[in-house]
Amino acid sequence: MNIIYIQQVAKLQLPVSITWIALPPFEPGTDPGDYQLTPPNFAPPVFTHWPDVTSFTLIHADQFRPVPPPALTSDTYSDAFNEIKAIGIIDSATRSADQTELARFWGGAIQNYWNEIAQTAAVAQTLTTAQSARLFALLNLTIADGVIGFYDAKYTYQFWRPVTAIRAADTDDNPETMADPTWTPLTGTTPPDPSYPGAHAVVSAAGAAVLTFFFDRDDSSFAVSSEVLPGVERSFTSFMAAADEATFSRIVAGVHFRFDLTAGQALGRDIAEYVVTHVLVPRHLARDADNR
Repeated sequence: MNIIYIQQVAKLQLPVSITWIALPPFEPGTDPGDYQLTPPNFAPPVFTHWPDVTSFTLIHADQFRPVPPPALTSDTYSDAFNEIKAIGIIDSATRSADQTELARFWGGAIQNYWNEIAQTAAVAQTLTTAQSARLFALLNLTIADGVIGFYDAKYTYQFWRPVTAIRAADTDDNPETMADPTWTPLTGTTPPDPSYPGAHAVVSAAGAAVLTFFFDRDDSSFAVSSEVLPGVERSFTSFMAAADEATFSRIVAGVHFRFDLTAGQALGRDIAEYVVTHVLVPRHLARDADNR
């Protein structure tokens, strides 16, 4: 459907045509393990079209798709289930004050944190404009294709979120998991999309890999701020340390199983390695590769 509206640009009234495109329909499953809408708002899933978005550097969205999540009856599943059930609940008795802070600290749009970290590193290393342009291009091409890649996997596997799994554990045929019908994550709400793999893990592993590649080191000391906790900073001595904390924060927040994040980290690293070796390669390195 085309809608014409009037936009004021430099005090001129300009007609602009907008085409609204219907998103692919998504019907949540009903079997154990299937993604279902999550409480308290039961919002419909978001970005269902992203698996079909044209990637920037990847050949196709599923190029590095992770293997399926573990079976509900496996030890991997029950271990991850019981970990998040204990530490991720809103009133956890096992979560420390620092863990609560880091869960909330990393609760914003994860790509923003990694652009801030890149900016801090660029300033500290006094990069030229051209060097900075290449750094941010590599970082954000990787993040963009990471998002396409993880949504491809999310909507392929359509795995349930912890809040659903814990409330419905009496249906999973796993004697090592026990249901809690009122279990609520620390965040109170859960992102409205399938659980596997974890987005924070993909973007953070990818960001750390790009920065480590670009600067040829991972021993940089830096601080990063949070759009969720204004005035709070957390300090790190390496890009990977920040990535690991951002990833772990999603377990503490109660929104991801550990295996979501392990798969996400591998996906992020694979995409980052592909991007930095295939695009924006310095001419002398490209020539060397061609001459091999």
